[in-house]
Order: sequence, then C-alpha cells, then structure tokens
Amino acid sequence: MKVVAFNRTQQGTGASRRLRKAGQTPGIIYGGAAAPELIALDGNALFHALKKEAFHGSVLDLEIEGKTQQVLLRDFQMHAYKQLVLHADFQRVDASKPIHTKVTLHFVNAEISPAVKLSAAVISHVANELEVACLPGKLPEFIEVDLSKLEAGQSIHVNDLTLPEGVTALTHGQNLTLVTTSIPRGAASAEAAAE
Repeated sequence: MKVVAFNRTQQGTGASRRLRKAGQTPGIIYGGAAAPELIALDGNALFHALKKEAFHGSVLDLEIEGKTQQVLLRDFQMHAYKQLVLHADFQRVDASKPIHTKVTLHFVNAEISPAVKLSAAVISHVANELEVACLPGKLPEFIEVDLSKLEAGQSIHVNDLTLPEGVTALTHGQNLTLVTTSIPRGAASAEAAAE
C-alpha cells in the first residue's frame, strides 16, 4: 500500500493542534540508519486507511516529496469520540533485516467443525494475533487457522499452525493456545438426561 506524507518542521502541542485543525495528522518515522523525521499526513485518508486490515499488517510504501521508503505502522492514537487520528508512528524497515511484528489470525471453517456440528460446542478464540519474525518481503497479511478438524474438548496451539515459508512464530519457548472448544453446561446436562 502507498501512503503520501509531507515534511513538517514545527513540533509541540500547539503546532500539532494547528495541523489537526487543517485536516492533517502529525506523525513520525523512526528506525534504520537515518534520523527520525517529523511528518504530516492527510487526516481523512489516514482514518479510512486504518480501517483496512492490510494497512496494519503489511509493509507500506511511504512517499515524502517524491522519495519512497518502506515502513511499518507501529502505533497510532485516536480521539476519544471524534473520527480523528491524533498521531501515527511508522518504523523504517530494511529489506535485508528481519522484522518482529504482530500478524492477525483469520479463523476459517468454524461452521463445518465437528465440535460445532456434532457436539454443539462453543469455539473460543484465545488469541487474535500472533507475534512473528520474518524478512519484510515475506510478511503475511494474515495467518489462517483452519478449524475444520477441531473436535469438542480439543484446542489448537501455535505448533499446530502451518506458517508461510520464512515466517517463524515468536512464542519464547511456549506452545501458546490459540483456540479452545467447550460444550456448554446446559447442553452437557441435557445429553446426560437423554441417555
């Protein structure tokens, strides 16, 4: 995805407030060998871009005065009740150095899972994202978690996932649980009564 930004020279609360009143959002780019840069972005375009999952989970091409650099969205602050982005942080990425970031998990085939179809179990998502390490070019937009073979009482862990080539999960030696299934208490007692 491409993002257009502008250099800004003034910083501080007053300067940021004036930028927001003009419809722009203050931001910063940091990381890499270069010094941090203060930038301004179109506030409305940034607000709508933040609604797209790909904007959060992919390497972005940030253009400033005709020069493009690759960045990751690292943080942003929203107004408490207005549709307004207060600030955005971007980190430069080097194509030859691995990056650490969180990737969204997409849970698929829950409706055909034996846990749901045969046992009327409830599937609980323990985690919605996974921290990974990979080269910027290998960063997946999302990771699919297939629930089609999930039985009642089972769970899916990080080691059960098929990760894209070149992507490793950062779990610090733990096999984290991503999904669990459980049969509701009322359904279990109704089955026992029927027997």
